[in-house]
Amino acid sequence: MSRRGWVLFALMSVLWGIPYLMIKVAVEGGVSVPVLVFARTALGALVLLPLAIWGSSGGGLGTLRRHWKPIVAFAALEILGPWALLSDAERHLSSSMTGLLIAAVPIAGVVIGRLAGDAERLGPLRWLGLLTGLAGVAVLAAPHLTGDGSAWAIGEMALVVLGYSIAPMIAARRLGDVPGVQMTTACLLLAALVYAAPAAATWPAEMPDGTVLAALAGLGVVCTALAFLVFFALIREAGTSRAMVFTYVNPAVAVTAGVLFLDEPLSGTILAAFALILGGSVLATVRARTDKEDPAPGPDAAADAPVSAESR
Repeated sequence: MSRRGWVLFALMSVLWGIPYLMIKVAVEGGVSVPVLVFARTALGALVLLPLAIWGSSGGGLGTLRRHWKPIVAFAALEILGPWALLSDAERHLSSSMTGLLIAAVPIAGVVIGRLAGDAERLGPLRWLGLLTGLAGVAVLAAPHLTGDGSAWAIGEMALVVLGYSIAPMIAARRLGDVPGVQMTTACLLLAALVYAAPAAATWPAEMPDGTVLAALAGLGVVCTALAFLVFFALIREAGTSRAMVFTYVNPAVAVTAGVLFLDEPLSGTILAAFALILGGSVLATVRARTDKEDPAPGPDAAADAPVSAESR
């Protein structure tokens, strides 16, 4: 990978590793879940909209209209449900824990893929990865299955993982020819419209402090709009397979950010769960035979790439 590719890779590792920190700051600052999701999606759509319109001259809007049903389904499973559930779960769970639980998405994706008819064979190594990753989730979640709201939050995170696992299947099977920037913008606009009324009904009586406003702005502009632009650039530079390796780094960034900025504990349980989940994810998603390196992507590779399920 080129030097530019490594820079983009490092940026993505951070940009999609810190949303959990910002969400925690916002919800603890008194912002309701609908306001948080509305602010994030509206700001992200506002930044991306000019680029989506500028790039629609090649028929992007027509493609969106032809695929509106799978786009709505994708938006529901990738943004509408997960971003609200994740934000509500962080009222009871630490940001580092939510980041680690999200790391189970590749493991769930393998299982759901098999249930959906994926013909790819699972060898002993991949089965070992599945069991190892699930053990890590159990180690992390078990102490929180109590009656203080944490059990509900763990259930919400399970639904988030489920949504993040199914959404990329829709993207791969039904949205492969939809330009990425246009589809991302459409999904964000849809989510902003859905959450506009609930956000208005739960708008804070007093203006949140500067830290909370900065977190909301960061979620919308940096972790959503900018992150997607960097993501598409990374795919163009490195190819999809190598680009997506950054998803294994995101949980480490989430844990580090929570410990450094929110004084969240770094216990032996968290470290053990981190090793089991990440190790299991790598093993569960390894191919039966090593794929050849991606060919050099064409000039439209980034524009045509579907939205990733790691878009937190």
